[in-house]
Amino acid sequence: MSQATETTEEGATATAGGFGLTTATALIVGSIIGVGIFNLPTSLAGYGPITLVSLGLTTVGALALALLFAALSRRLPADGGPYAYARVAFGNGLGFANAWSYWITAWAGNAAIAVGWVLYVEEFVNTGHNRLASVALVLVGLWIPAIINLTGVKNMGAVQVVTTVLKFAALAFMSTVGLFFIKSANYTPWNVSGESAIAAIGGGMAIALFSYLGVEVAAVAAGKVRDPDRNISLSTIFGTLATAVVYLLSLTPVFGILSNAVLSESTAPFSDAADAIFGGTWAGNVMALVVIISGFGALNGWTMICAEMPLAAANDGLFPQRFKGLSAKGVPAFGIIASTALASIAMAVNYIGSNGATVFTTLVLMTGITAAIPYAFSALAQIKWRLADHRALDAPHFVRDVVVAVVSLVFSVLFISYSRFTGESFWVYWGPFFLSAGALLLGILVYLRMRDRMTQPEPVPKYRSPA
Repeated sequence: MSQATETTEEGATATAGGFGLTTATALIVGSIIGVGIFNLPTSLAGYGPITLVSLGLTTVGALALALLFAALSRRLPADGGPYAYARVAFGNGLGFANAWSYWITAWAGNAAIAVGWVLYVEEFVNTGHNRLASVALVLVGLWIPAIINLTGVKNMGAVQVVTTVLKFAALAFMSTVGLFFIKSANYTPWNVSGESAIAAIGGGMAIALFSYLGVEVAAVAAGKVRDPDRNISLSTIFGTLATAVVYLLSLTPVFGILSNAVLSESTAPFSDAADAIFGGTWAGNVMALVVIISGFGALNGWTMICAEMPLAAANDGLFPQRFKGLSAKGVPAFGIIASTALASIAMAVNYIGSNGATVFTTLVLMTGITAAIPYAFSALAQIKWRLADHRALDAPHFVRDVVVAVVSLVFSVLFISYSRFTGESFWVYWGPFFLSAGALLLGILVYLRMRDRMTQPEPVPKYRSPA
């Protein structure tokens, strides 16, 4: 799950005059990159170095989604982003389903971040990976950020500055110095999954999607961007491309420095790569400390994001009103507490019979499923609206917009289809689907309670051509 760690901070500081292209691009990059990238090599090792192709194709899908949300934001700049598009296009029923699915992505993604964070914490404590101790550490990683968020946005934002700098420093190091320590022999065998190349690439794509969650952030924050017709589109494209470059340049050395056999057993692959470069353990410990601090920043920011979707839905009458209330500190306290509690439960359930790396991958795949649902409905909304524009003879950029929407829809379906934990037992193999289905089905009870209180969505605005 790619992670939106700076969204509110940037938005809050820019409300008065709005922010331009540079700041909007920084917002995208800072929102996508979280702790997931630092654990991704281990999750992808089940397929092998062939997943570098997966990451490249996922980048194509992420760029298509970026273009999709840039176009949709011009037409409907609304809080909630993907949820708002589905609601206006298809009504409150599907609007609720998308809001619920996106909210699951937020708190399950936060659980995945916390598990990935603990894998680096355990370079120093609980090195034997005692399961109960690991669960306790994850709970610390989830609830301390929740407490910080409950004290107000100012304190939450203050944590972000140092963590963001360190996050980029770690990736920049591996993207530059790491390139000189690649051993080409470590790229073979290319595919270790025992499946076809297409299946292996598809499985890798489903995992890699987590690292790109957040491409829609600038579109969601459209009201805070100066000259949105120009700056949202450009910042989303530039930010996603910049992130892709950093990802590819950092993951390529990790796969080349460590053999796939080592990666498959690693709990902190970037630390192990740093140790391989310098020898000994000091470099790996430094890398682990950097990831721990930057990962805490991701947890801090995404805890805030977890409460934003239910807040937007509650304002429209789709979620219980308790999500709408703000505390004396001006934060949606109920949403923060409820989301953190659900993340804690999801994490604890996954640890039953599984180690930390398996739990991380299962949660990553779960968030891929629940994120791809609102992504797909956003694409369907765009197709529906652009076809209506075409019939009304008001269809500039029609072919471009429809092609982007169709590509986004195809990638969304592929992300869902391949979200299986290949090479594991039946329950782990299908675990992401079981968890997603269970969480989605719980939403039925909430929908039945709220359906008579929902306000009607506004009509879709007319198409706005980019400047």
